[in-house]
Amino acid sequence: MATIAAATKSDIAVSIIVVSYNTRELTLAALRSVVAETTQTSYEIIVVDNASSDGSAEAIRKEFPDVRLYALDSNIGFAAANNRASVEARGDYLLLLNPDTIVKDHAVDRLVGFARCEPLARIWGGRTLFADGSLNPSSCWGRITLWNLFCRASGLTAIFKHNEIFNGEAYGGWQRDNVRAVDIVSGCFFLIRRNHWNELGGFSPVFFMYGEEADLCMRARAAGARPMVTPEATIVHLGGASERARTDKMIKLLAAKATLIERHFKGPSRPLAHALLISWPLTRWLAYAAAGTLSGSKTHRESKDIWQAIWAARAKWSAGYPMKVSTTRTVPAPALPGHANA
Repeated sequence: MATIAAATKSDIAVSIIVVSYNTRELTLAALRSVVAETTQTSYEIIVVDNASSDGSAEAIRKEFPDVRLYALDSNIGFAAANNRASVEARGDYLLLLNPDTIVKDHAVDRLVGFARCEPLARIWGGRTLFADGSLNPSSCWGRITLWNLFCRASGLTAIFKHNEIFNGEAYGGWQRDNVRAVDIVSGCFFLIRRNHWNELGGFSPVFFMYGEEADLCMRARAAGARPMVTPEATIVHLGGASERARTDKMIKLLAAKATLIERHFKGPSRPLAHALLISWPLTRWLAYAAAGTLSGSKTHRESKDIWQAIWAARAKWSAGYPMKVSTTRTVPAPALPGHANA
């Protein structure tokens, strides 16, 4: 049984929010790493379990009785779960942490320290690695632009993936090994002051999964924020633990991108951006079909089938997520249902 150091409401520096869905063992490992590695910063942990069927809530409650656990009766999605947890948070900062992460070398302490040294950034992130220690570049992203969409649709991003000009969303070959201002900090390790989160209205409820942090960062940048990342705060992020089917994941990602286009592009750039997005899976399907025919590669044929299925499902994602909401401010979330340990 793990014990979290007691902190009064007035001295909690950071509320660490974890949203879990059928990731019991990974979530437990993530919580253990937080407790072991966060020694210089006062914190609380809030876990929202999105109706997992693998016994996640029971296991968390047993091993971490001090965690504020909310076990929901239905899966409300990543964005809504974080919004609801934020209502219960008491820290000066909110730290969104994925359940498939491992905190390394006092990363939470270091990230909070970095935020205090760079207050004008308003949103902060760190560096993420895969389990084998290699770089996981998904800790931050460039914003969606017409040029980035064209590069993906034309295949330039795939050909020149290590070139930042042609792969701007992934920042090309940058190893995330220096402090840098970025467009988007990933929601897997995302620090923001609670009052700034509230000013922005949190995540837009239009997003179920994927794209919510991009939308928030773009709104924050429009209000003067300059998000930053530091390599001094490093975690392991396995990625996609609760989303195993590549086709389903890509459909959600494309729906998120379509929604970002709808919310953040204006005038004639909007229909052009939608057209480029829709053409991306079509060009990938045709490219892998040709490559599979020429090479006979099983991998190419499998990729062709995936992209063909994504293209065939374009009616599901091309218009984005179905709910339309204001692009300026969202309605504060109500208090969480379910049982909380504290």
